[in-house]
Amino acid sequence: MKQLTKAEEEIMQMLWQLEKTSVAAIIDELPEPKPAYNTVSTIVRILENKGFVGHEKLGRGYLYYPLVKKSDYSNQSINKLMDGYFQGSFKSMVSFFMKKNDMSLTELESILEDIKKDDKK
Repeated sequence: MKQLTKAEEEIMQMLWQLEKTSVAAIIDELPEPKPAYNTVSTIVRILENKGFVGHEKLGRGYLYYPLVKKSDYSNQSINKLMDGYFQGSFKSMVSFFMKKNDMSLTELESILEDIKKDDKK
């Protein structure tokens, strides 16, 4: 799966949130200053070419929708981060974030309990 630029990822975040939408609706959801319509339209077409977005015709316009699940892209991005900065070690990555965020053992235990609960569902 290809990596996205920051601008492409911002548009994908909107598409994952809105699910099926127009370029105008994407722009409405973006923070100020709003990008130009042509800018967002171009990014959406790039995302289509990369295989991240599909479209369907609606009247004179189009509705766009994600073809890639957010969880799949997130997983791929985290694996790339782990491989690139932590030599593929999940333990090293978690340790780094614990230290940087001054996380206590109690907080870590709470996270592990949440993970165990999710696994049982």
